[in-house]
Amino acid sequence: VLASFELLLKADLSILCKVTEIKVDVLFIVFFPPFPQVFPSQDPLDRADFNAVEYINTLFPTEQSLANIDEVVNKIRLKIRRLDDNIRTVVRGQTNVGQDGRQALEEAQKAIQQLFGKIKDIKDKAEKSEQMVKDITRDIKQLDHAKRHLTTSITTLNHLHMLAGGVDSLEAMTRRRQYGEVANLLQGVVNVLEHFNKYMGIPQIRQLSERVKAAQNELGQQILADFEEAFPSQGTKRPGGPSNVLRDACLVANVLDPRIKQEIIKKFIKQHLSEYLVLFQENQDVAWLDKIDRRYAWIKRQLVDYEEKYGRMFPQEWCMTERIAVEFCHVTRTELSKIMRTRAKEIEVKLLLFAIQRTTNFEGLLAKRFSGCTLGDGTVKKPEVPPPSTNPFLEDEAGTETDEIVIEKSDAEKPKKPKAPDNPFHGIVSKCFEPHLYVYIESQDKNLSELIDRFVADFKAQGPPKPNVDEGGAVLPSCADLFVYYKKCMVQCSQLSTGEPMIALTTIFQKYLREYAWKILSGNLPKTTSSSSGLTITSLLKEKEGSEVAKFTLEELCLICSILSTAEYCLATTQQLEEKLKEKVDASLVERINLTGETDTFSIVISNSIQLLVQDLDAACDPALTAMSKMQWQNVEHVGDQSPYVTSVILHIKQNVPIIRDNLASTRKYFTQFCIKFANSFIPKFINHLFKCKPISMVGAEQLLLDTHSLKMVLLDLPSIGSQVVRKAPASYTRIVVKGMTRAEMILKVVMAPHEPPVVFVDNYIKLLADCSTDTFQKILDMKGLKRSEQSSMLDLFRQRLPAPPSGAESSGSLSLSAPTPEQESSRIRKLEKLIKKRL
Repeated sequence: VLASFELLLKADLSILCKVTEIKVDVLFIVFFPPFPQVFPSQDPLDRADFNAVEYINTLFPTEQSLANIDEVVNKIRLKIRRLDDNIRTVVRGQTNVGQDGRQALEEAQKAIQQLFGKIKDIKDKAEKSEQMVKDITRDIKQLDHAKRHLTTSITTLNHLHMLAGGVDSLEAMTRRRQYGEVANLLQGVVNVLEHFNKYMGIPQIRQLSERVKAAQNELGQQILADFEEAFPSQGTKRPGGPSNVLRDACLVANVLDPRIKQEIIKKFIKQHLSEYLVLFQENQDVAWLDKIDRRYAWIKRQLVDYEEKYGRMFPQEWCMTERIAVEFCHVTRTELSKIMRTRAKEIEVKLLLFAIQRTTNFEGLLAKRFSGCTLGDGTVKKPEVPPPSTNPFLEDEAGTETDEIVIEKSDAEKPKKPKAPDNPFHGIVSKCFEPHLYVYIESQDKNLSELIDRFVADFKAQGPPKPNVDEGGAVLPSCADLFVYYKKCMVQCSQLSTGEPMIALTTIFQKYLREYAWKILSGNLPKTTSSSSGLTITSLLKEKEGSEVAKFTLEELCLICSILSTAEYCLATTQQLEEKLKEKVDASLVERINLTGETDTFSIVISNSIQLLVQDLDAACDPALTAMSKMQWQNVEHVGDQSPYVTSVILHIKQNVPIIRDNLASTRKYFTQFCIKFANSFIPKFINHLFKCKPISMVGAEQLLLDTHSLKMVLLDLPSIGSQVVRKAPASYTRIVVKGMTRAEMILKVVMAPHEPPVVFVDNYIKLLADCSTDTFQKILDMKGLKRSEQSSMLDLFRQRLPAPPSGAESSGSLSLSAPTPEQESSRIRKLEKLIKKRL
C-alpha cells in the first residue's frame, strides 16, 4: 500500500517538476520524507523488519490464548477495511491535479512570451538612442577640435609676432649697448623661441632662430670686449670703478651661454690676483713660510677692496668674493708647493707647524665667511652627523696640552659632545704641507724616544712607588704623561692631515707603546729565580727541599700591583686611542689602524704580574708543605689542633693577600684572577705533598684530614681574608677550591678505610675518587704502608674491578686511562729534576 501511495504522489508531482525543472525523486524526498519520519508509530506492523511469526507468537503466546483468535482476526479485518477507505479517498482526490498543473504551465509560457517581447522592444529603443548620442557627441568633438586648433593658431601667431618684434628690438638694443633692457628682453625671446622648436622646418621660423643665435653671439663677444676694455690684462684698473653698463652686462651674461659667464669671471679674477703673483714671487723674501701671514693679510685687504669697489657690479649669485678667495687658495697652494720643493732642506718642525697653524686658521676663517658653494660641482654637501662616541678621548681638542685623559666607568652615561661640522675649505691650502709632514713625524719619533728615556731615568732615580694601602695600586704617573702627549700629537696631526701621515704617526705610537710596556713595566718587575714562562734549569738547580725561598718585600709587592694597575690602564686607554684614531683618519685608511698587538702586550704584562704574585705566595708556602711531607705520621698518637705547617701557610696567606687585595682595589677582576691562579697552583702541589706522607696511621690520617679541612676553609675565605668588609667569594673560584680540596679529603678518607676485605676497599676507592689511574692507587697503597706482596694483589684486583669502557669507545677509553694526571706530570718533572742534577 505504501509503495502504491508513493507512485501516486510521484505521478501527481510530475507537473510541478516540469515547471520547477526538479527531479521527481528529489522533490518527493523534500516534501515527503520517509514514512516513519512523517508518521512515527509504535505499531509492530509499521516496522521495516516486521516478522509475521514473531508477531503471531506475540498475540498468542500460549495455547489458552487461542480461544480469542476470532476476536483478533475481526480486529485485523476491520483495520484493513479502514485502510482501504483511506487510500480510496486519497486516490480520488488526486484525479484533477494533472489537469490543473498543465493549465498553470500554459499560463506561465504565455507570460514568458509576453516578457520576451517587451525586452526586445526595449533593446531596439536603446540602440536607436545610442546612435542618436553618437551623432550628437561627434558634432561636439568636432567643435572642440576646431576651438583647440583656433586657440593654438592664435597663440602661435601672438608668439610669432612677439618673436619677430623681440628679435628686431634685440638687435637694435645690442647695437646701442642697452644691456639693462636686453637682459629682460633676451630672456623673453629665448622663452618664446622654445615654443617654435617643433616648427623649425618652416623657413621663416628657422630664420628667426638663426637671428636670435647671431644676436646672442654678438652680445657675448661685445660684453667680453667691454670687460677687456674696462679691466685690461696689462696696466692698471679703471680708476672710476665699475659702470652701470657692466653691471647690466653681467645680467645679460646670466642669460647667455655659461661659457661667457665663466670667461668673465676667469679674466676678472686673473687680473685681480696679478699683483699677488708679482709681490710673492719665489725669489722674494716674503714668499717663505716664516712670512706666510703676509699672504693671508694681502687677500683680506683685497677682498675688502673688492667689496667696496665691485661688490654691486656682479650679481650676488655669482659669489665673486668666494671665487676670488678660492682661486687665491689654489694659487697659494701651487706656489707654496714649488718653493717648499726647492728649499726642502730649510724646513724645520717649528717653521712647518707655524705655517700649518696659520694656514688652518685662514681656512677656518674662510669657512665662517663663505659657504663653499663654488667648490667642486658648486653644491654644498651637508656634513653627516656622526654617531655618538664612547671614547674617553672625546674632550675639547682646543684645550690645554696638560689635560689628562681620565678613564671613567660611567663614560657611556655622560652626554657626548657633537662633532663640529666639516670645514669645506679644509686642506684647500694646507694640502701642500702633506708631503713634508715626515719632518713632523720624525720629530715626534725623537721626542717620544726622549720621553721614554726620561721615564726610565726618573723611575731609577725615584725608585719604586711607596706602599700606600689607602690609595690602592696607584697608576704610574708616566703612563698618564705618555697618553697626554699622544693626545696632543694626534690632535695636532689630524689638523695637519687625515691621510698617510696619520698612519705614520700611528706606527710611531705602536712602537713606543711597546717600548713603554717592556722598558717601564716589564723591565721594572722584580726578578725571580724562575721566570713566568715556565720551568728552567736554574730553577731546578736552586729548588732544594727545605730551602728558604726569598720572598718579595712589601715595596716589591706594591710595585708589582702598581705595574699591573698601570698595564690595565694602558690596555683600556690603548683601545680608546685606537677608536679615536679611526675617527680622525680618512675612511679609506681605517682598516690600516690596528693596535691589537699593543693591547696584547699589556695583557702579557698583566699576566706576568699576576704570575709573580702567585709564585711569591706559592714559594712562601713550600717550606710548610715540605715540613708536612717529612713528618712521621705513623707515630701520631692523638688528634689535636691544626698542625704547625697549616699555621705557617695561613700566616703567609694573611701576610700577602690583604696587601695584594688593597693594592688591586681598583682592578677587582685581576685580584680574582690572582686568587684562581693561586688555588690552581697550591691545591695540586698540596695533593702531591700529601702523597709523600707515608706511611700514615689511622690517627695520622685523621689529623691530616683535620688540617686539610682547615686549609679548605682558609682558601674559601681567601678573597676577603683580613678584610673588615666580608664579601662572598666569586663562584668560579669557590668551585675550584671545593673541587680540589674535596679530592684531597677523599684521598685521606680512602687511606683511613680498612684494606680488609680487599674487594670492599677497592670498590670504596673507585667510588670516592673515581680515578682509574693505577699510579694514584699505588700511591694510596704506599700511604697505607702495605707490603709489596699485598700491593701486588691489590693492584690485580683493582684492574679487575675497573668499570668496563662503553661499547664503541674502547680506543677513547684506553686513551683516558693512559692520559697523564697532574700527579703523574709532577712525578715526571721530579724525575727530570733528579736526572739533571745527577748529570750536572
